[in-house]
Amino acid sequence: MEQIKRVGVDTSKHIFTVHGVDEKDRPVLRRNLRRSAFLEFFAKLAPTKIAMEACAASHHWGRELQALGHQVVLIPPQYVKPFVKRGKNDRNDAEAISEAAARPGMANVAVKSAEQQANAMLLSVRELLSRQRTQLVNALRGHAAEFGLVAAKGDKGVTELLAAAQASLPTPAVEALTLLGRQIEHVEAELAQADLKLQAQHRALPASRLLETIPGVGWMTALTLTLRIDASQFESGRHLAAWLGLVPKENSTGGKHRLGAISRAGDERLRSLLVLGATAVIRHAKPGKTSPWLLSLLARKPRKLAAVALANKLARVVWASDQGARA
Repeated sequence: MEQIKRVGVDTSKHIFTVHGVDEKDRPVLRRNLRRSAFLEFFAKLAPTKIAMEACAASHHWGRELQALGHQVVLIPPQYVKPFVKRGKNDRNDAEAISEAAARPGMANVAVKSAEQQANAMLLSVRELLSRQRTQLVNALRGHAAEFGLVAAKGDKGVTELLAAAQASLPTPAVEALTLLGRQIEHVEAELAQADLKLQAQHRALPASRLLETIPGVGWMTALTLTLRIDASQFESGRHLAAWLGLVPKENSTGGKHRLGAISRAGDERLRSLLVLGATAVIRHAKPGKTSPWLLSLLARKPRKLAAVALANKLARVVWASDQGARA
């Protein structure tokens, strides 16, 4: 086999497609590999550059390939898409990944360690449980409303609905709503346990405790920032804010600059947490206790727009804090 300079890998559940090129970027390897034979194939290959699309499973394969001596590059899927040819298939996808990896200015995602992925997993599980609780509460309120029963928001309202159902609804409806009530209690108990474990994680991480000192950054936001991103990978705080989707979309041409709504790129959960933290700061904004910049912004702009601007600033402060801690 000719010397291979770079290999693009299109991963899937069972079949992996590889596309290798030589020093002159000529295709010299096109092959489909079963999952069980993937690592065996690359163990026989001389150390080379291997590119894959960044996803949850790609970090596992990245670690395995690095252990074999290869250089692994993970590329965000949205940066690979422009290189895909008209006829989309696995081989064209693998070729597009290889082509994207050849670009000198292509952004890469760092391969996470197993420990980093494990520490962040509980955050994802908690988000899922929180969504399930919301779904259960909405289902309970919706079914109760079919019989004309409504109640205030919050846990007190759920308790009132269950009590009212016991007193006035037919037995089948009471049994169904009681089942939903039990499921809500179970999910809330699991959420409480998850919060205790996450708070312990937060207290054990100096970087997370440092971020919590920033006004508008609570312990959950600080822990999520610490576990999900490495601020040192960004050249500046502006780049971090842009990655989080807290900057306007640009549609400029002919020397005319046109800025639109925020891009909403990057991690949706992190962006949401920063905007919520900024909203909390704005809610308690007072002359003499709040920065003149924020007070001036609130005097000129709507509160929601100001919250996004403040979230952008918080992202920059997070980056600066990380750089200061490393200095």
